[in-house]
Amino acid sequence: MPKKSPLRPASQIRSTADFARHVGLARTTVSRVLNRQPGLKQKTIDRVQQALAETGFTPNAHALHLKGKRTAMIGICMDDLLMPPAVRKLATLQRLLRVRGFSSLIEVFSPGVGREVVQHFLSMRVEAVVFIGYFHREEIEARIAGLIARGTPHLVIDHFGLKHANTISLDRAVGMAAVVNHLLDFGHRTFGLLGVAQSPSSRFDRVTGLRAALQARGLDFDACTLTLDHLHERRNDFDYGHQLATSFLLQPRPPTAFLALNDEIAIGAMRALQEAGLKLPRDASVVGFNNQPACLMTSPTLTTVDQCIDDTIASASEVIFAQLDHPPRAKPIIRMIAPQLVVRESTGPVRRT
Repeated sequence: MPKKSPLRPASQIRSTADFARHVGLARTTVSRVLNRQPGLKQKTIDRVQQALAETGFTPNAHALHLKGKRTAMIGICMDDLLMPPAVRKLATLQRLLRVRGFSSLIEVFSPGVGREVVQHFLSMRVEAVVFIGYFHREEIEARIAGLIARGTPHLVIDHFGLKHANTISLDRAVGMAAVVNHLLDFGHRTFGLLGVAQSPSSRFDRVTGLRAALQARGLDFDACTLTLDHLHERRNDFDYGHQLATSFLLQPRPPTAFLALNDEIAIGAMRALQEAGLKLPRDASVVGFNNQPACLMTSPTLTTVDQCIDDTIASASEVIFAQLDHPPRAKPIIRMIAPQLVVRESTGPVRRT
């Protein structure tokens, strides 16, 4: 073992060579620890890790790239960072990646900048690229095609039906079918759709579930459902739900049940119905989507659909790591996650008048 040099002040440690002299180990040994290479004694690893903690030294990631070392980084593209479920998925994925020794690079993949975002990730030598949310179809399919051509693993979380894409998606059709069957069992036959017609690509999946559930009971979708989404601009979801419900109450025969795109819209609708003097669920039933904590703070508490985010991201993690160090698959990986209907106090039997 090389003779240990006198300790240097942390401010003077500017390179791996400086750090190795500070620790008193050969530079190659320190590099092997930093690169997580096998065959090292645990006491050597502990010694280097303790010195890292004491000095705050951070290895130069670009230097590792130049040496052809693995970066243990995953690039994550988000459609936005405003929706609580998307943020939960991101946080859960980061936690699972960190447990496996991987770090994350995060970018918002807005229309027109997708190519630059993915190119930035590739320049940083990420080992896989993950997309969370709903994206412009042509743009994301072009980015996926480029990743496949390079042999870079990828995964799309949420946006279902993309060409050649490895996908983990919530089965929203099954979720909406469960909602409709729950309300049909209570005797409801007219449904106001809150925000569903103006939603992104998930609208198709949701409407598919609604149609299938109604058809299975011998009911016509157009006769049973009504949407007024076109009457209001969606800015704040609580206000949007309030405005939609107010407009529904102006109809000659308002629906007896309301199905919202998300919990925030549902809560806004509940407030409007209650301000108009309706008692929930006696006079109307309301169902949300996502199972946010606020569902337990309303009176009555809100029936909703849980996205089962932990299951979704656990499956996503498996798919990501299954692709590393393996040749690309001939067929894309497609997994659907079953949601869970969470029945609370905001739904009940239809009022007979």
